[in-house]
Amino acid sequence: MPSLPELMPTQVSDETFGGVTYHIAGELVPVLSVDVTRTPVYFEHHILLWKNSTITIGLKSLKGALKRMMAGMQIFVTEASGAGIIAFSRDGPGHIVPIHLRRGEEIQVREHQFLAATGNVDYTFERVRGLATMLFGQSGFFIDRFRGDTGDGIVWLHGYGNVFEKTLAAGETIDIEPGGWLFKDASVRMETKIDRLSSGFFGANMNFIVNRFTGPGRVGIQSMYLHMPTEE
Repeated sequence: MPSLPELMPTQVSDETFGGVTYHIAGELVPVLSVDVTRTPVYFEHHILLWKNSTITIGLKSLKGALKRMMAGMQIFVTEASGAGIIAFSRDGPGHIVPIHLRRGEEIQVREHQFLAATGNVDYTFERVRGLATMLFGQSGFFIDRFRGDTGDGIVWLHGYGNVFEKTLAAGETIDIEPGGWLFKDASVRMETKIDRLSSGFFGANMNFIVNRFTGPGRVGIQSMYLHMPTEE
């Protein structure tokens, strides 16, 4: 029997990587707490929960700002630096997962599910054309790309429901509902597969659509799948 996707840890305590120590706690709406004394962290501005008053907040511009603005996506993220701890929480139930990136490694993430990252992680994006979100009559979406360019770093993501991880061998495939995947390694190929279903009843036809991922590499699956409003 093929191996099943494995549940990623829901609690993390005193984990140190990429210049920061962080904690993840909470069952329904989890909280990420990060000590930014040695390394700054950038994040979506609306997810701040609390911080030590010694921490300074500023803006960090993103590459491709004009393209992002025309697409209705954020062109700045907020950056925290200074001695102390800052905590983040998204306004919704789910699962916060850390992705550790070694220098040169890249992770690709569904739009709007990035939470925070250490300052040494490069953040870009790409437009994915095609039929990946055709369930809602849409033709494409954005993928955020995070790369450890200047050293080791961490990207924290928010998945809805719980997040499971499947490691694919070279050539191994898995089909996932288009709203159910959260992240993938850059080495994993994604394509859309459509099965046309016909009942023969009044000539009824419908499409059954999945995203097919081909290894090698990791794929993250969120158990509460959703489709973002910017997917077109």
